Amino acid sequence: MDSLPGQLLLAVIALIANLLSAIAGGGAGLLQLPAIIFLGLPFPVALATHKVASVALGIGAGLRHYRNRPLDRQACLIVLGAGLPGVILGANSILLIPATIAMTALGVLTIGLGLYSLASPDLGQVTQTRQIGRRDTLISMAAVSGFGFLNGSLTSGTGLFVTLWLIRWHGMDYQRAVAHTLVLVGLFWNSTGALTLGLQQAIQWHWLPALLAGSLLGGYLGAHLSILKGNRFVKRLFEITTIAVGIKLLLAG
Repeated sequence: MDSLPGQLLLAVIALIANLLSAIAGGGAGLLQLPAIIFLGLPFPVALATHKVASVALGIGAGLRHYRNRPLDRQACLIVLGAGLPGVILGANSILLIPATIAMTALGVLTIGLGLYSLASPDLGQVTQTRQIGRRDTLISMAAVSGFGFLNGSLTSGTGLFVTLWLIRWHGMDYQRAVAHTLVLVGLFWNSTGALTLGLQQAIQWHWLPALLAGSLLGGYLGAHLSILKGNRFVKRLFEITTIAVGIKLLLAG
C-alpha cells in the first residue's frame, strides 16, 4: 500500500466510511476497519491504526458542527468523565474478551437500536427540554461508561449507542446528538483508545497520512450534509447504519 494507487485507495475508503459515519453518528468501523484488515494488516495493528485515523473524523466533523451550534456542557462532562475510563479499560481488556460472544451480543444490541428508532417515528426530530438531575446523571454516567468500554474494545459502531442515548436520555435531536458523538467519541474517545492501543500494539504509520486525510475530509463533508439535510435524513441513515453494523457484527461473530 506504499504506492500512489494504494494510498489513494486508503484515502477513498476512509472518505466514504467517515462521511457516512459523520451523518449517522457512528459506524466508521463498519467499512474502514474490515477494509484495512483485508488489505493485509493483522487485527490488533489494524484496530490501533483505525483508532488513530478515526481521530480525524472528530476533528473534521467538529469543525463543521461547532460553527453551527456549540456543544452542551453537561453532556460533554458526562461523556468524557464517564466514558474515557471505560475506553481505557476496554482497550486494555480487548485481548481477554471472547470475541465471538462479544461481537454477537453487540450485533444484536446494535440492530435493536435501529429497530427502536424505526418504531419511534418522532424520535429525535426536535430537541426536548429535559432537566437532568443527580439520579439521571448517575444513570447516564453508568451507561456511557459501558459504551466507552465497548468503544475501547470492539470499536465497531459504538458511537451509535452514544448518539441514541443522547437523544433518548438527554432529549437532543438527531443532528445535535450526532454532533456531540462525533466530537466527543470521534476525537476524545478515539484518541484515548489509539494511545492505549498504541502502547500495546504497533501502528502502521505509513498508512496513516491517506487514512487521516480521508477521515478528515469525510468527517467535514458528512457533518455538512447532516446539517443541510435535517433530522429526518439523519434518522433514516442512522437506522440503516445501525442495522448494517449489527448484521456485520453477527456475521463476524
